[in-house]
Amino acid sequence: MTKSTAGLSSPATQRNINQKKRTLWWCYLFVLPNLIFYALFQGWPIVINWYYSTLDWSGISSNKTFVGLDNYRHLVADPYFWKAFGHSFLFMVSTVPILWLLSLLVAVVLNNPLLRLAKFYRTLFFIPVITTTSVIGIIMVFIWSSDGPINFLLTRLHLIEHEINWLSEPGMAMIAVIVTYVWKNIGMNMIYWLAGLQGIPRELYEAARVDGAGPARTFYSITLPLILPIGLVILLLNTAGALKVFDLVKTMTDGGPFYATDVVSTYIYRYAFSSEMGLPSLGYASAAGIFFAFSIILVGLLQALVRKLASGRDTKGVA
Repeated sequence: MTKSTAGLSSPATQRNINQKKRTLWWCYLFVLPNLIFYALFQGWPIVINWYYSTLDWSGISSNKTFVGLDNYRHLVADPYFWKAFGHSFLFMVSTVPILWLLSLLVAVVLNNPLLRLAKFYRTLFFIPVITTTSVIGIIMVFIWSSDGPINFLLTRLHLIEHEINWLSEPGMAMIAVIVTYVWKNIGMNMIYWLAGLQGIPRELYEAARVDGAGPARTFYSITLPLILPIGLVILLLNTAGALKVFDLVKTMTDGGPFYATDVVSTYIYRYAFSSEMGLPSLGYASAAGIFFAFSIILVGLLQALVRKLASGRDTKGVA
């Protein structure tokens, strides 16, 4: 028996291996409930949704008729779906860049160790994150109304001459929802950015100051390159979150006025659970959900491709 084989078969080594196996089994045991709940409430609904999308079924009665791809054909021919589809991507394109840049600015300012009451300001920005979205939506209906605080402030500042009922104007309702969404989610993005900023060694900033670099030069040469990876993750999370927006639109405008703020999530809800379009059509709504899910996956793949190309370019630059 060789020395290495003897070492592997020694009692101490065997005890070590057995202990690691027991630890691994305990880890699996604690993760198992989460996996079971995920399979029941996430995995199975996704799988069964594919089947529902091939049915002419209200979701209420027991009458189900297999229609194949008819739901998808009707969906593609529905102009209201494409209107909601466009609004979803308009909402994403409008909110993600603002949220990404504004939260970065807030995080950089609040990461300054010399700033007094920095923790207090961080708390103020984070409070909307932990507040229920539906509650915020209901309150915002009053705030954005013609006799609400927004109009009161704008008229006192002489920025508008007459009160605007923001949520009743087709051209203004989406702006109100976008501003509210950015305000609510800026705190979560701030936390992500702060995690990245606080992982940068302070010695790098001290060395930059010694070399005479100013704040702008330090940010572009040190801060931005080091937090860019987490920035790409934040961008992906914001994109997915903006495309799936539902509760805020539902409580503030319900997709109105005249479907001006209708997004795919409210479109699906209207056909699946609401009586607004007559008898609910769960099969048709399932087809809309699957179609839109593929669109989100495609956006994610494009973002991953751009990220890969960018990292490859950076690697070539370093080489």
